[in-house]
Amino acid sequence: MSEAPASSSGSSLSDRLARLVDVRPGEGPALAWSWAYIFALLASYYVLRPIRDQMGVAGGLENLPWLFLATLIGMLALNLPFAWLVKRLPRARFVPLTYRFFILNILIFAGLIAVAEGEAAVWVGRAFFVWLSIFNLFVVSIFWATVVDVFSTEQGKRLFGFIAAGATLGAICGSAVTATLARDVPTWALLIAAAVLLEAAVFAMRGLARLIGRLNAVPEDARAGDVIGGDVWAGIRRTVTSPYLLNIALFLALFSVTATFLYFEQAAVAKNNFPNRGAQTAFFASVDLAVNVLTLGVQLFFTGRITKRLGVGVTLALLPAASVVGFAALALSPTVASVVVIYVLRRAGNFAIARPVREVLFTVVPREDRYKAKSFIDTVVYRLGDQVGAWSYTGLSALGFGGHAAAVVAVPLSAAWLLNALWLGRAQARRQAQRETERMEDEPDPATAARSSG
Repeated sequence: MSEAPASSSGSSLSDRLARLVDVRPGEGPALAWSWAYIFALLASYYVLRPIRDQMGVAGGLENLPWLFLATLIGMLALNLPFAWLVKRLPRARFVPLTYRFFILNILIFAGLIAVAEGEAAVWVGRAFFVWLSIFNLFVVSIFWATVVDVFSTEQGKRLFGFIAAGATLGAICGSAVTATLARDVPTWALLIAAAVLLEAAVFAMRGLARLIGRLNAVPEDARAGDVIGGDVWAGIRRTVTSPYLLNIALFLALFSVTATFLYFEQAAVAKNNFPNRGAQTAFFASVDLAVNVLTLGVQLFFTGRITKRLGVGVTLALLPAASVVGFAALALSPTVASVVVIYVLRRAGNFAIARPVREVLFTVVPREDRYKAKSFIDTVVYRLGDQVGAWSYTGLSALGFGGHAAAVVAVPLSAAWLLNALWLGRAQARRQAQRETERMEDEPDPATAARSSG
């Protein structure tokens, strides 16, 4: 008699979860570890992000393009040693090793920030801006490469939006911590908290790795102990020679260019409207908090349903279509309120819909491409887009046009981005159909197998 309430409670919890996400038997534990993994990762990053944004403003808006250039160089420099790790070590070793390298970096920056003063503090801030701009893309790209390696295309369509909600919840917690404490707690102490959260992500990654062999529909080539092999240049070579990967790179580059236009506008708003370092950091954290609260609601209730109803291509096209409208509105009315509203809505649309659906594109590529080409696209190509956006914005400002002209330029770029998204959706569907056909051809006919065994 006493066990009935517990069973009823467990059934009720399962029913509530089923209303949010179409989770199948055997997927629950892997889904939970994925949630914990990305929650800790994004909480760590969003503790640090407002600090980076404030340091970028303190270093001078005119220096931001140079910081973006340094970030691109850093991305290029880090991709080759990462590709070497992927070539030589199994996932269970190269992922924790990469994360702990970044943990060491955080602790070093905490010490430097604690003691630096005056001009030295400005240069430490610039270095931290560049480093965190590298850090965030690498650690999140590795997470999604691991998840894509674990879940199939069909599972990705159902589950990736819900997994991304774990990222958003972590981002909300990280933003809230920094927004609450930035005025009263020393910056170095916030960095220590971020390092602890990143170590928690390593723990969750190991928990997910232990379940990979028991997950339904796990790809046969995704065993945690297998070394991927290949060569260190494969990511670059495959990206530029594969039309499919090249168009994924174009999708991300066009997003990045237009996102950088909005980032510069937001930075100008903060510098012109908030008087001191603490107020600027709190403003950036508050914007992040608004983005992530909106994102979480969409991820929990709409992302999976939208993807299942519209398909990959149309769902990918939603953000560029919204960007066409948003930038046109900004060109017509370039006010502080319009900048903040469009910035929040675009980032929420990216995190809630475009990012998890874009990861589905990688479920139909070879395993080596999931780590090497994906890492190159997610880091170097993304930052190359930043670079193009930063210098374009600076050039327009130097000519006396500023944010208004950037919004005008962003409209046709967003239209091209929309067409690119639709092409990718069709290409992904063709690749998935081909993989299914090849799988069926490789499976023996049941009648033939029965006769052979008889």
